[in-house]
Amino acid sequence: MSRTAYKLLAAARSDLLEVWNYLAGRASLAVADRVAREIEKAIQRLVKNPGHGHFGPDLTDRDVRFFRVFSYLIVYRADLDALHVIRVLHAARDVHRILNDADI
Repeated sequence: MSRTAYKLLAAARSDLLEVWNYLAGRASLAVADRVAREIEKAIQRLVKNPGHGHFGPDLTDRDVRFFRVFSYLIVYRADLDALHVIRVLHAARDVHRILNDADI
C-alpha cells in the first residue's frame, strides 16, 4: 500500500500556527504565507519521497526523520498508511530537548 496522505500531530499543527503568527507579526503576512506554503509543499513532497529526509542521531534516537525548509525542521515518521508530521521546529531551538521530552 502506498502512502497518499499525511497526518499532522497536534503539536505540529500548533507549531505551524506559531510559525505563521511569529512571521506575520515580525515580518509580514506575505512572508508568513510564503513560508507556510513552502512547508506545505515540502510535506507533500515527503509524502511521495519520505527518504529525502535524514535521521538526526545527534538530535534524538527516536525513529524520526528531519527535512529542512528555510530555518525550520519538519520532524516526521513515515508509516505505511501516512506520513506523520510530528513537529515543525525552528532549527535554532533546542530540538534535542523538545523531542526527547515529548511523547512521540
